[in-house]
Amino acid sequence: MNTDLHWFKSSYSGDQGECVEIAIAQTAPATTIHIRDSKTPTAPTLTVTPTTWSAFLPVARAFALPE
Repeated sequence: MNTDLHWFKSSYSGDQGECVEIAIAQTAPATTIHIRDSKTPTAPTLTVTPTTWSAFLPVARAFALPE
């Protein structure tokens, strides 16, 4: 896993400790989105392209639980 990544989570997460975190790596020739579970930051991560991430976001929003 790349330790140089800057991980962040959604501002909607608040103080809850169980969140998905992402990091965006902009290295030539492509940008990649890295995804991990905040509870296990040393576990393997999922890496996707920006196109895949953009396709995933509307689906995740559609299934988001109301607060």
